Amino acid sequence: MNYHIAARMDRMAPSGIRKVNEKALAMERAGERVLHFEIGRPDFDTPEYIKKAANEALAQGKVHYTSNFGTMELRQAIAGKLKRENHIDYTASEVLVTVGLSEAVFAVLAALLDEGDEILVPDPVWLNYINVPNLLGARAVTYSLKEENGYQMDFGEIRAKITPRTRAVVIVTPNNPTGGVLEEDVLKELASIVQEHDLMVIADEIYERLVYDGAKHVSIASLPGMKERTFTMNGMSKAYAMDGWRLGYVAAPEEYITVMNKFHQHNTTCAPSFVQAAAVAALTQEGDEVQEMVKEYQRRRDYAVKAINDIDGIRCLCPKGAFYIFINCKELGKSSAELSQYFLEEAKIALVPGDVFGPGGEGYLRMSFAASYESIVEGCQRLKQAVENLKK
Repeated sequence: MNYHIAARMDRMAPSGIRKVNEKALAMERAGERVLHFEIGRPDFDTPEYIKKAANEALAQGKVHYTSNFGTMELRQAIAGKLKRENHIDYTASEVLVTVGLSEAVFAVLAALLDEGDEILVPDPVWLNYINVPNLLGARAVTYSLKEENGYQMDFGEIRAKITPRTRAVVIVTPNNPTGGVLEEDVLKELASIVQEHDLMVIADEIYERLVYDGAKHVSIASLPGMKERTFTMNGMSKAYAMDGWRLGYVAAPEEYITVMNKFHQHNTTCAPSFVQAAAVAALTQEGDEVQEMVKEYQRRRDYAVKAINDIDGIRCLCPKGAFYIFINCKELGKSSAELSQYFLEEAKIALVPGDVFGPGGEGYLRMSFAASYESIVEGCQRLKQAVENLKK
């Protein structure tokens, strides 16, 4: 028979990250030992107090639907966290609990964009911010984040790309894949521009706790006049090593929350009840678990950055946030995709080609330092040898 597939699906590119991951897994099934630096997955276990809260919720029979918006206890905990840590005075009614940040992205963009609308998106960027607008019939207009500018925004470019169809500007800070953190002065300038042009900001802050060397994460919604113009998005995956639990959230004006909830109702109904209970514990009972993880991430980063910059032919900036290193490989004279394939096949190290994140990523490879310290040491040794072999 002939299968009919909706034409809109051609507007979505498959995940280039998962493409590398699937090939690496296939190599492992064939008996090869691959070092994984392609997935943004913390290698830490979820803290014990969070798992205990989930177990207690299961034992208490918390296995049924909750409110589509999320439990009131969790929404209050999220609002409390945002006030305490981000200095934004949200109420529980301005919070929607989602199944991971991925669903929050879809809900926000579905509520905001009509066909033909435009949204300004970083380049390079996590490709959901390109794919979802495309699927909705909107247009993602990219703005550059360049290594030579420390991955900060170019406001001449931003202003030049705003049109009457522009609805919002996406920022991801700390950034995936560059590891850049937008400086406070940059956020203030962006706030001025979006107010001038009556735009919204979609602020992806999933890596906010993972900052190094005294870098400061600032939520743009905390700036004057910006709470009502911002979708503040976050989740439990990165800071709490809860990626498989699939719990995210978005905070925004209640008018948007009500509309996004319609999407959420028909998409997933609600996040799992016992996971929501675990998230309450994560936000209200945290000790020093996150700080210890960040300390270890920094140790891994410091080793990897030095080792990479000691390899003739490649280099990188030292990331100030997240757990990614964006390796400049332009001197090697091959495309990002070719290099990713070469390093996987020849050195058995899985790295993501930079062009997966947009045209601005060509010439780079993304390395996650969420892998173990031992894997990073071995991986950098393999990388050095593979680069030397390539240059012979």
